[in-house]
Formats: sequence, C-alpha cells, structure tokens
Amino acid sequence: MNIFSKIDKKKHKKVLSLAVPAALNSLLDMLQVITDLIMVGRISSFAVVAVGLGIQSLMFVYAVLTLLHIGTSALLSRFVGGGKIKQASLGFSSLLRFAFYLSIPVVFIWYFVSPMIYVWFGTAKEVVELGGSYVQILTFMLPFIFLKIVFVTALSSAGDTKTPFVIKSVSIILNIFLNWILIYGNLGMPALGVEGAAIATVIVNALELFVYIYLYISHKTLYIPMFFYSKNLIKRALKVGIPASIERSLTFSSFMLFTMIIAHYGTEALAGYQIGLRIEGLAFMPGIGFTIAAMALMGQGLGAKNPDLARSDVMLVLKYTMSFMFVLGLFMIFTPEPIVWLFTDDPLVIKEASLYLQIVGFSQIPLAFNFVLSGALRGAGDSKRTLKINLTSLWLVRIIPAFALSYYFNSILFVYLAMISDTFVKAFFLWRAFDKGEWKKIKV
Repeated sequence: MNIFSKIDKKKHKKVLSLAVPAALNSLLDMLQVITDLIMVGRISSFAVVAVGLGIQSLMFVYAVLTLLHIGTSALLSRFVGGGKIKQASLGFSSLLRFAFYLSIPVVFIWYFVSPMIYVWFGTAKEVVELGGSYVQILTFMLPFIFLKIVFVTALSSAGDTKTPFVIKSVSIILNIFLNWILIYGNLGMPALGVEGAAIATVIVNALELFVYIYLYISHKTLYIPMFFYSKNLIKRALKVGIPASIERSLTFSSFMLFTMIIAHYGTEALAGYQIGLRIEGLAFMPGIGFTIAAMALMGQGLGAKNPDLARSDVMLVLKYTMSFMFVLGLFMIFTPEPIVWLFTDDPLVIKEASLYLQIVGFSQIPLAFNFVLSGALRGAGDSKRTLKINLTSLWLVRIIPAFALSYYFNSILFVYLAMISDTFVKAFFLWRAFDKGEWKKIKV
C-alpha cells in the first residue's frame, strides 16, 4: 500500500512547492561551503583544516542567527496563516532593524576572539596562521548574514522558497568564479589561497543581501516596505527565538568539545572529520530544507486555527524527508571513497573521512525525525521543549560517553558510535513530544 495514498495531491503539491526549493537552497548553501574546501583542498591538509575549523567555529555565530531564524518564522508564519499581512510587514520591518543592531557587537567580538580557536584546539602552527586570517576576513560578512537570514526566513514563512533558491543558484556560480580568481591568482590577480576563499565569500554574501533589499523596496515580496519598529513584536519573536538560540549555542559548544576529541587523533583524522562533516552536510540539506517547510506549515496551520492541518502537513514532510535521507545514507555507507576524493587525494585523510561517513550513514533516518520534528515544534513556539531534549541527549549520550570511550579504547570508531547513538535517542523523545500534541496550546 502506498504510504501517500490517503493524502490528496493538492497537499503533496503544497508541501513540495515549499519544501523542495527550500531543500535545494539549503543544499546550495552547503555546496558554497564545500566549494571552498574543495578548492583549497589541493593546497594542503593544513588549508583544509583551517577552512573547515573556521567554518565550524562560525557555528557559534549561527547560533545567534537561530534567534532570528526561529523567532521570525514562528511570528510571521502565524500572521501570514491568519491573513494579517500588515502585522506581518510590521514584524518583518522590526526584525530587520533588530538584526542589524544585533550584528554590531557580534562583529567586534568575533573579529578578536575567532583566531584564538585554532590555538585552543592545539592545531599545527601552519593551521593557526592560515585559519586566523581566514576567520577574521569572514567576520566582515556578518552584518550581511544577519539581515539575510531575516529576509530568507520571512519569504519562507510566506510560502516563497523559490526566490531564495534562485538567488543562491546565481551566487554559488559567482562564488566559484571568485574563488578561482582569488585562491589561485587567475586573471592577473595575486594568489591569496585561503584568504582568497574568505574574500570571495564576503563579496557573495553582500551581493545576495543587496538583491533582497531591492526586491523588498520594489514591492516584489508579500511584505509591505516600512521602517517602523515594534518592541512588542520583537519580544514575541524573542520569546520563541531565545530558547532556540541557547540550545544552538550550547549544542555548538559541545560540538567543539567533540572536535577536540577528534583532534587528539592527529591532523589527518581532524581533516577527515572536517571533510566528512561537509559531505554529511549534503545529506543534511534535504532535512534542513524540509524542516523549513515544517516550521512554515506548522505556523501557518496554527495561525489559521487548524492544528490538525498543521500536524498532517508536518507528517507528510517527515515522510518525504525520511525517503530522501535514506537514499543519501546508502551512498554514504557504500560509496564514501569516491566522494571524499573530490576534497583531497591524501590517502590517510580519505580513509578517515570514509570511516566517518560509513558510520553516520546509518543514522540518516533518525536524523530526519530530528530535523523535521524539532522544526515543527519550534514553529509552534515550543522551543523550550526542544532545548531540553536536545541538550540532555547531547551531553548524556554523545559528549560524556565519547570522552570516556576515547580514553578507554583510544579508538575513533567508538567516538563516532557515541555520536550516532545520540541521534537515535533524540529522535525517540522528539517524536513523543510531537505526538502528545501539547504544542497546540502554545501562544506566540
């Protein structure tokens, strides 16, 4: 029996028209990151670690962005679902201004703190030198990123995931071209290596933001251009966004501790882990894209006072996500080496990255649950519950056991097994929370 037989075609079309562009946009986001790794991967393993760790360290900044992402989605999707476009426009205007204000202190703090991350990890001298300049240059893109996340989330909340996908499709081509010029020194430019990759990323993010601003002031979005600021709406968005941001911050802190465990096994193991993360990120993208759809559909359904519709939409999103990630997981398990070879030709790094991919390939279905159900609960405003579930499992099932197993067995295999165990545990408890339906009573 077809699992979709009881669901009408209109519902499928609604979900897919929202989820597929969002998934493809997320995929392109990851490809933009992977492009840097591929293009510096031919320089040295030091360059791979410098870029990989630099990108991973920026996850702390993205934890702050979660505040904007979750708060914007939970607030605006309910307004759109209830047909309150003026209120949605006021919320959008307020969130844009708030995002700009928030970015200013983050820029200053991160510029001076970020280079120290390579020292804290005890990486090789060459990595410290390359990575320090890389992350400092990336710092200048932060205001663009903060404003852009509000634009992308606001459009997704209104059901428009195609516009961000089109913009990202063009920008990734431009990013590859600028990398080719600035990393290798083509067309008369000096060869800047890792610094060139960072400069290209800053330029591309600035241009993306300018396109969004043009569409907004030209009345080409659902939102009415205005410059008003509502403290009340910001407070409502922060009510949902702050717990999600705290969760993301603590999660990334624990991920950095996890990376410290991996670093204990040497530069090749760390480089393989960084490459494995980026490749696994490709499998994440359908999950993240469908999560965006789950958040938007949940908010719209609750805004329309129809929680049963919201649940039905989320379940359909979950089924699609499981299917996509299952197929991608098979590739990770059975054909890791050819994929890793795109990033490096170092045999030891290929071996380490392949081991990582084969292990995490078995966790792709529970990851689908984690992505979609976390997003759905946050879209309903239930971000405190996801905070408790994710952090409890992360520390008690992943981090603490990983340290203990690494110390006792001195084998990276057991570290990775602790990692995927966390994925299964979180999936179980998120499903229980979603199935109980207490999110239906939450007000944003």
